[in-house]
Amino acid sequence: MNNILRQIPPVHEMQRDERALSLQERLGLEHSRFAELIKEALDSVRQAILSGNYSGPEPGSKEFLIRLFNNIEAAAEQKYSFALQKVINATGTILHTNLGRARLSEAAVKHMSSIASSYSNLEYNLEKGSRGSRHDLVEGLVKEITGAEAAMIVNNNAAAVFLVLRALASGSEVIVSRGELVEIGGSFRISSIMQESGARLVEVGTTNKTHLRDYKEAVTEDTAMLMKVHTSNFKIVGFTKSVPATELAEEAAKSGLIYYEDLGSGVLYDYSKHGIGEEPVVSEVLKAGASIVSFSGDKLLGGPQAGIIAGQKDLIDKLKKHQLARVLRVDKMTLAALEATLSAYVKDEKALMEIPVIRDMLAGKDDLKKRAEAFAAEVRLGCPESEVRVMESTSMVGGGTMPDVELPTFAAAVRMPGITAVELAVKLREQDGVPIIARIRQEETIFDLRTVSEEEAGIIAACLSKIEKGLSPE
Repeated sequence: MNNILRQIPPVHEMQRDERALSLQERLGLEHSRFAELIKEALDSVRQAILSGNYSGPEPGSKEFLIRLFNNIEAAAEQKYSFALQKVINATGTILHTNLGRARLSEAAVKHMSSIASSYSNLEYNLEKGSRGSRHDLVEGLVKEITGAEAAMIVNNNAAAVFLVLRALASGSEVIVSRGELVEIGGSFRISSIMQESGARLVEVGTTNKTHLRDYKEAVTEDTAMLMKVHTSNFKIVGFTKSVPATELAEEAAKSGLIYYEDLGSGVLYDYSKHGIGEEPVVSEVLKAGASIVSFSGDKLLGGPQAGIIAGQKDLIDKLKKHQLARVLRVDKMTLAALEATLSAYVKDEKALMEIPVIRDMLAGKDDLKKRAEAFAAEVRLGCPESEVRVMESTSMVGGGTMPDVELPTFAAAVRMPGITAVELAVKLREQDGVPIIARIRQEETIFDLRTVSEEEAGIIAACLSKIEKGLSPE
């Protein structure tokens, strides 16, 4: 064994090898980091030999060095590749939280890239030649779209809820219906956020029924706010009752209270006119009398992660001056992406359809069927041994939004011989290139083209072909 171990070359000798020098240059690694990779590879071989588990080429041989450099290259790629990767979402779930929710429009990506790669007027007033405020950059667009008196942006809607409660109701009572004490992703609860903010939660009504009288009877001299939380991630059906925004706004005004509505999903475009869901449109809620509202930027709005707060100017001014406003503020790239996204809402229908979320939500069955059939035909050509069929299915909206909405779609279902659907899904995720995420149902791998571009469809077809060929006996 000692003789075998002595055949393992030392690190400094490996570093002088031309293959090592070439590989180091190609990987773009400094001398010490590349030396560490070599050391780790050699240590791995030593441990395998000492444990009796080594089955590779004889140390010191040409084959040994070839395998060693291949292992070093693979280790470097794994260690220094980006953890955050682009993936292809073939699930059909438009706002897939695990896959990053809303895709940005080309205009948003272009504007974000331009601002990120240069200096900008983030906090500089070009007209006055003096310090400006980042709050001003997209406020005008939010006001124009929603009809609000003022607006501001924070890093997500949970932050927006926290800031509103902390700045406007800390130490005071906030009345909320029991049926609206929601828990969002990651076990974040409205009740917990309220507790952290310093506001005191007053629950009224029951899980399924809350009346206006419940709010009225709960108001005391310590009450600062009536709060309505839109239950965007679940639906209660049957024997239910909730109080409309107009009635709550009127009651709040009578009692000199703030009426705050957490809208969550951030609907600026009325999807219900296409028969999709019943999500409240932000402008309508403000028109109904809400003092202030907040909502997400990366859900149905179709922009980057952000929390948008809109409403009465005196309330928004208090939020802007609060110390937490700096803690929760967004950066220039988020503002750039949000500005470009919001700009589409004040242009025309064509610009609006450039927002991927809206385009995917409104995709018609005929178009989806054509896309699924074209994809299936391409897969059949590259995978002659596989069974491929086009099927009717449904897409989910996702992102804790419209839980009761199923969008009719067409998808391609693939059965590949010699491999299970689960095994195929693993190969799709782990393949070289862009990972592909699909659905599995009854031993079929399902590809919903609603969330797949034409270019991505070609990538998936090519990947399936490569996998099938790899399964075929030589």
